[in-house]
Amino acid sequence: MQDEYDFTKAVRGKFYRPGLKLIPPVHLEPEVLDYLAQRAKANGITLNALVNSILKKDIEAMESEK
Repeated sequence: MQDEYDFTKAVRGKFYRPGLKLIPPVHLEPEVLDYLAQRAKANGITLNALVNSILKKDIEAMESEK
């Protein structure tokens, strides 16, 4: 690391994007990923579509328990 940095040519907010939603990566355990990938392939859908449908059903179940 340097003792000092020159920010005279810096631009405030250069990478700021109002309203931007970041999509965090989701890390699945290898055996879970393998199982879901096989199920998605067997159903002819993408892994993303399968995981989203499973999570949506889970959310509905949690909401109905309230």
